Amino acid sequence: MTRDWPRLSEWNAYDLAPSLRDWETATFALLLLPYERTTTYLRGTRRGPEAFLNASQQVELYDVELGISPCRAGIYAARLEFEEDVPIEECLSRIRGAAAQLLNSGKRVIAIGGEHTVTLPLVEAHKASYPDLQVVQFDAHADLRDEFEGSPFNHACVMRRIHALAPHVGIGIRSVSQEEAAFSRSENIPLFLARDLVRGACTVDDVLRAIHPERPVYLTIDLDCFDPSEAPGVGTPEPGGLSWYAALELLEAVIRQRQVVGADVVELRPLADSAATEFLAAKLVYRIIGLFQEPFR
Repeated sequence: MTRDWPRLSEWNAYDLAPSLRDWETATFALLLLPYERTTTYLRGTRRGPEAFLNASQQVELYDVELGISPCRAGIYAARLEFEEDVPIEECLSRIRGAAAQLLNSGKRVIAIGGEHTVTLPLVEAHKASYPDLQVVQFDAHADLRDEFEGSPFNHACVMRRIHALAPHVGIGIRSVSQEEAAFSRSENIPLFLARDLVRGACTVDDVLRAIHPERPVYLTIDLDCFDPSEAPGVGTPEPGGLSWYAALELLEAVIRQRQVVGADVVELRPLADSAATEFLAAKLVYRIIGLFQEPFR
């Protein structure tokens, strides 16, 4: 039973009845990761999973746009704890192990961060189950630096580490260093700029063509892919991001037309005077759970 795993504690996301959050019958497992070690601007992403949980209690369980109640498939939630003095590599190993345990138990895993670094061990765990894995990244930043502030495991380097494991596509990008631009060109990494998506210079079909139709997909969503007017509570907000419905159009196309096997939503930094971003995150995760279900698959 998951409740016996070390450092994992059970939580109630979306204020569900016990029968809908039971470990034995739940289809989905939310893995809450309050991990923050390398944030380089505004700190607070370690509080993201708790804020997500609080906001999820207010989400309407019937999704009027999908016409279903996604929670009927069962949503189990567990939080992984991190002590302050544990080295980064040990923290990442714990995440990898927890994700692998959930996957090996037959659950569809959606992780909630925490800083974006958590995506690396999550991808590693999914790649062990899906060797041909590819990654689709929704993000304001390329995150392709080889190292940042002396660490290769900085959140600004996460996609550089992932690229060594699996091909990836970036969506909503609008902040890239010269080093990252050169690397993405040399490696032929498709980066779809938010400006081009918003202006219609590239389309949903263009994005889909960059994602291999026969390889399983891991989906990572940095909340700063959204415009700060809709999601202000992130560590590094960038102007010119995607709107809610523009992001959903892309997200729905990827999930409906490709085999998405796992996902994460990261970089939630709750604000003292606004719950907009955590509520957006809770709605987003609930929509992903709905899209994973029939009749769309």
